[in-house]
Amino acid sequence: MTVLEYRAKVPREPRRQLRKQPAWMTVDNGMTKRECFVLDVSPGGARIATDDAMDVRDTFELALVPDHPKRELCEVVWRRGKTYGIKFLP
Repeated sequence: MTVLEYRAKVPREPRRQLRKQPAWMTVDNGMTKRECFVLDVSPGGARIATDDAMDVRDTFELALVPDHPKRELCEVVWRRGKTYGIKFLP
């Protein structure tokens, strides 16, 4: 006798892409620009790090290419030393 069990398909979150890519945080409508590094990224957010300890605002724009008009609006959701967890805002 064979018993067939069907597993319910559980939707998974998209996997994070690991990378250490330079990026630029901008505030004040692009007037202030700081370099940072994207350590990993997913569709909803990213983990970034800075070389030096600096005051990262609660919201800022993130550009993956310097002086490019396309920027992602971000909000800091956690802070650990020079590493930050951010989520992308619509």
